[in-house]
Amino acid sequence: MKTWQAPEETPVYLFLGFLESGKTKFIQETLEDKRFDSGENTLLIVAEEGEEEYDPSRFRVKGVAVEVLEGKGELTQENLTALQEKHRAERVLVEYNGMWMLDDFYEAMPEGWMLSQVMTFFDSSTFLSYNANMRQLTYDKVQGTQMVVFNRFPAAADKMEYHKIIRGITRRADIVYERADGKAEFDDIEDPLPFDVNAPVIEIEDRDYAFFYRDLSENMKDYIGKTVKFRGLVATDKRLPPDNIVVGRHIMTCCEADIQYSGLACILPRPMGLKTRDWILVTAKIELMKHTIYRGKGPVLVATEAEKCDPPLEQLTTFY
Repeated sequence: MKTWQAPEETPVYLFLGFLESGKTKFIQETLEDKRFDSGENTLLIVAEEGEEEYDPSRFRVKGVAVEVLEGKGELTQENLTALQEKHRAERVLVEYNGMWMLDDFYEAMPEGWMLSQVMTFFDSSTFLSYNANMRQLTYDKVQGTQMVVFNRFPAAADKMEYHKIIRGITRRADIVYERADGKAEFDDIEDPLPFDVNAPVIEIEDRDYAFFYRDLSENMKDYIGKTVKFRGLVATDKRLPPDNIVVGRHIMTCCEADIQYSGLACILPRPMGLKTRDWILVTAKIELMKHTIYRGKGPVLVATEAEKCDPPLEQLTTFY
């Protein structure tokens, strides 16, 4: 018998959220929709079992195999590869466990598995409590998603609190509020940046560096060739030329445990003898170019002005 060969690229549909958030219902309805039947063998991996169970007898998509992971120990590359080979799966759906960090899944993804779609579901009645008490898990399930769905959203509820939490994590994801009657409403709340991207010099206030750094990462083409001005914390490296530094800020995206320095390569107008932990006020043009700290191309600040300065009163910047 000929050995089955997995496709070079296996599309993976990843469904995230906490228990009873609506993941199972959505996947069930998706597999009941004949439009989702592409003729490929489909593997549905369930890493979390709630009150609602799958009913394969109602699937209109043919060739669906359901496999349940009994525990996190089964989330390994070897096991996932074996499950794909067992069912000769050409695409994979994953209902992920809300209490497991996503990095565990990414590390276990077999070679060739490619994320095709990522959706995150929340029960509106428990979301604010989960976010307050398990902020790191909420952040983990939102940061890379393409769409956030708030299920069972009350008609009279104020969307702004939910909107702010999601936008504090990502500006990329669509947000959908689904009512109890099944009607869905897309989030259309305008969320302008706290600085003018089209100004001759984009001035970044101390409190707004996190927004600048994230938006630059997500929409780099909007910044290349633009001039920015901000106060930043210096980091130096002996491998760099004397007129090259890294300048940035410490950003807290989720909680104190995830505070990290987020900096950009900077070419100074002249060597300044700066040391790590010095503060400078820099005005620079953003260029896309090769630099040692990126191991390739990245946004480089080509400074026209730079001077040492005092640190700000609040040295930590956040999205809140």
